[in-house]
Amino acid sequence: MGTVFSFDVRGGEPDAVRAALDEAVAQLHVVDEVFSTYREDSQVSRLARGGLTVGECDPEVAEVLDLCAEAERLSDGWFSATYAGTVDPTGMVKGWAVERAARRLTEAGAAGVSVNGGGDIQMYGVPGPHRPWRVGVADPLRPGGLAAVVSAAGVDELAVATSGSAERGTHILDPRTGRTAVTDLVAVTVVGPRITWADAWATAAFAMGSRQALRWLDSLPGVEALLITAGDEVRCTGGLAARLG
Repeated sequence: MGTVFSFDVRGGEPDAVRAALDEAVAQLHVVDEVFSTYREDSQVSRLARGGLTVGECDPEVAEVLDLCAEAERLSDGWFSATYAGTVDPTGMVKGWAVERAARRLTEAGAAGVSVNGGGDIQMYGVPGPHRPWRVGVADPLRPGGLAAVVSAAGVDELAVATSGSAERGTHILDPRTGRTAVTDLVAVTVVGPRITWADAWATAAFAMGSRQALRWLDSLPGVEALLITAGDEVRCTGGLAARLG
């Protein structure tokens, strides 16, 4: 998927957790083989060329495309799995893969799990007694600095996803024009229970721009967000303060 994945796993029976970790890593490689738009022989590339139907692909392809369709509906089209007229679920599949890997480790009995896929993080449980997971949100305008610290205190699952232009430049497209999104934002961080959705919402919100994105994110149940504009304005949803610390 063109990025680095890291795992922080605490507790559980060592052999069971190790086997689950090996399985989770193997699954990530399979996801890359199936969904990569950079591999000509991947199922998604062949699907985009018309060489396969969805029914001929692995079941996970239909699952991800259904998630994309739901994200498009809930974002009023600001999230899209279509690029240049062809299927491209890139905006959904990484978060989905991160969440699936983290869940596999939890099912194996790990007491605390944090999986980070290119800055999109899914956390379950706790890293230690009376210690919540905490995630630093990079300041896009001050390299090396933090804009906020998100805490998972009081919840069993939490996800943090950031979309922006600080590290990868202007790579997010406006699905309505097919061109680079014209936005006043440099970063959007979304906090919610599941990284599958947090990642998709961060991408859609960035394309919207701060004013529309803030209203929309505030309307989503269980979702909080931090938005930073190119003018160094910080805007956040009403309940974000409860997740900082």
